[in-house]
Amino acid sequence: MADFDLIVIGAGPGGYVAAIRAAQLGLKTACVESRETLGGTCLNVGCIPSKAMLHASELYSEAASGALAKLGVKIDKMSLDLDTMHGQRRDAVKGLTGGIEFLFKKNKVEWIKGHAAFTSANAIEVAGKSYTADNFIIATGSSVTPLPGVEVDNAKGIVVDSTGALELPKVPDHLVVIGGGVIGLELGSVWRRLGAKVTVVEYLDQILPGMDGDVRKEANKIFKKQGFEFKLSTKVTGAQVKGKKATLTVEPAAGGASETIEADCVLVSIGRRPNTDGLALDKAGLSVNARGQIEIDHDFRTAVPGIWAIGDVVPGPMLAHKAEDEGIACAENVAGLTGIINHDVIPSVVYTWPEIAGVGLTEEAAKAKGEIKVGKFPMMANSRAKTNHEPDGFVKVISDAATDRVVGVWCIASVAGTMIAEAALAMEFGATSEDIAYTCHAHPTHSEALKEAAMAVQGKPIHM
Repeated sequence: MADFDLIVIGAGPGGYVAAIRAAQLGLKTACVESRETLGGTCLNVGCIPSKAMLHASELYSEAASGALAKLGVKIDKMSLDLDTMHGQRRDAVKGLTGGIEFLFKKNKVEWIKGHAAFTSANAIEVAGKSYTADNFIIATGSSVTPLPGVEVDNAKGIVVDSTGALELPKVPDHLVVIGGGVIGLELGSVWRRLGAKVTVVEYLDQILPGMDGDVRKEANKIFKKQGFEFKLSTKVTGAQVKGKKATLTVEPAAGGASETIEADCVLVSIGRRPNTDGLALDKAGLSVNARGQIEIDHDFRTAVPGIWAIGDVVPGPMLAHKAEDEGIACAENVAGLTGIINHDVIPSVVYTWPEIAGVGLTEEAAKAKGEIKVGKFPMMANSRAKTNHEPDGFVKVISDAATDRVVGVWCIASVAGTMIAEAALAMEFGATSEDIAYTCHAHPTHSEALKEAAMAVQGKPIHM
């Protein structure tokens, strides 16, 4: 008889949720995690601590830039206490990781501490001890993709990844961000607000790859207005560290003359790659695809019976909430139930100022599939955005021309991350743009912009 019904490998957003759900369903469950705390990258060094720094830096910037003074809030003396700002970030992380440990105990999930490696299809070894199970869920997440010629050393604090960028002991004079994706723009925003000059080097011709074209262009304009400098269609070929400075060598992506950029700090954020090294997948009869991912079927089964996989190690967007939903669905499948997740309705959010969010298809992808109707509404025409002095951004609703069913929603607004939940729910229920347009929205709220954009699909917005 096996030691457990299920062993989950990894205690990130997907893994810990899968373990708790499996235990709730009556399975004898263990979860393997090598970190000192639970919650994975997201909770320890990713989504959560970065939001704590984004929020604090936002408040600082409002005061330091004079934005509060314009509202009649005068601050005679103000200064940055970076140590305290870091302290509140660490407190938030500590509270939440401790919360997961409590939930493990409450649901009788056993935490096996250490790194797991398969010894066969039904056994793993952790810290020299063997454990067997009827089922395994691989939820080992992802780590930073290295950039050839650029060596990350978080301890020195000069060339860093996202983990190192959260821990900088002082505000750099000049921060160069390699990669114009979500992580680079969020952490770049933190240090820009606190006083750093920020240069973003992006290989592609526009920032935020994968997002809607209008959103990418508008975001670029907004960030430039905030003081970001962009070097697009540019490739980084190397980095040299001398003393407390780094010198980057860059050249046009299409080829051409190289130049150098000097910086106090360089953040490498060119994406993430699945964590499969050290798992000894071959001993379980598994292999990875060309992108290093574990292939699965619709129900999260791998090619080996009894082994399942979810989250960043499988194809699809590397998002904590996608992993969570997969964790619940997969645990239900393991327990013999029917776990469901709709991969067509996975929202994504960039927590900059303003926030950027989307769900479903971009306009470009929707057009490639067939005829569509598009409605847009600018935030400057929204009464709540106006009173809050937040004119930047828009909401865009994309619907199928024949059925009017909503296939994508994109928005840039101060609370876009919260607004997108309504769009996701509408799409999950198969709503049309007319359904959203005829749903009463509270006034004055930012969400009215979604209603107006839906009305614009029909060609009849009221406030523009």
